Amino acid sequence: MIRHRKFESRLFRGQVFMNRAFLFFVALALSAVCLPIKKVFAQNDKQALPFIKVEGNHFVDEDGKKFVFRGVSFSDPDKLEKEGHWNKAYFEAAKNWNSNVVRFPVHPRAWRERGEEEYLKLLDQGIKWAAELGMYVIIDWHSIGNLRTELFQHPMYNTTKTETFRFWKTIAQRYARNPVVALYELFNEPTDYNGTLGKLSWEQHKNLIEEIIYIVYAHDKTVIPLVGGLGWAYDLSVIKNDPVGFPGVAYVTHPYPQKRTPPWEAQWEQDWGFAADMYPIVATEFGFMSADGRGAHIPVIGDETYGEAIINYFEKKGISWTAWVFDPHWSPQLFDNWDFEPTRQGRFFKGKLLQLNSKK
Repeated sequence: MIRHRKFESRLFRGQVFMNRAFLFFVALALSAVCLPIKKVFAQNDKQALPFIKVEGNHFVDEDGKKFVFRGVSFSDPDKLEKEGHWNKAYFEAAKNWNSNVVRFPVHPRAWRERGEEEYLKLLDQGIKWAAELGMYVIIDWHSIGNLRTELFQHPMYNTTKTETFRFWKTIAQRYARNPVVALYELFNEPTDYNGTLGKLSWEQHKNLIEEIIYIVYAHDKTVIPLVGGLGWAYDLSVIKNDPVGFPGVAYVTHPYPQKRTPPWEAQWEQDWGFAADMYPIVATEFGFMSADGRGAHIPVIGDETYGEAIINYFEKKGISWTAWVFDPHWSPQLFDNWDFEPTRQGRFFKGKLLQLNSKK
């Protein structure tokens, strides 16, 4: 009996040892899996990007250093893929212009027609290319109209409140804690289109935007929601007394040249520039072209006088920007053809990106 008990005791000690060894290796494996998010991205991406957050009226990186987004707005990934240009060469061209951010405008009709699963594959691939090239991404729900009445300026922008909420739930879940996907532009251009799309007050639109932010933040608090003002995302005067009721938010303006008559600066300050003293601002669409250019239309007709004025104003106020549009077909075009030869405005904004994003 004594020998048997000794044997049982040795067996028990052996089992304890084996259990402890097993637990040790499990813990070791888990520690490898549970590396901080930043390090995981550092292993997977050639050039890891730090998280960007809102601090006061600035964007800052993980070290608290101020950061200004400057880059270009792409055309819809669905369009580009159908034409054979949703590829790394397209992203490399934006990087060669010295962009540190690119904007993906997702049209609701394209989202539905391609299907969620297939569209997400486009976004996944684009985000991977952007990460490899050291560029941040803005995902933009590219609708124009009145989300409250669900009436829109063109069928390509048609959506519903439910579809919009579901889109952002899907996006926030999929890209949670991904530092590359830094900004979500929640609704491209709210407008009542001179009353033809129904009433739309700032309070009504803001209530819908706050619903979206609530959904996004439930899944990911590391991303920065972007909120456009009324009047096709131009006018931010409404936030002076009634800002969005969430922290960590930045605001959007689309200050095309014909929104105001020159001299512009005092009017910009009144309409949206004042907000840069309180919140980060991103001009996610703006640009110019001559009146005889292909696709010229109000409000984009202008020249380098406007270009110099708007960039100087952005620099004075610390405002981020993405010029519209990195495509030879949609206007105002930044390049003429798929050899990426810059247009007149393309030469101007490429020069500004090379200059400003090279500053230390």
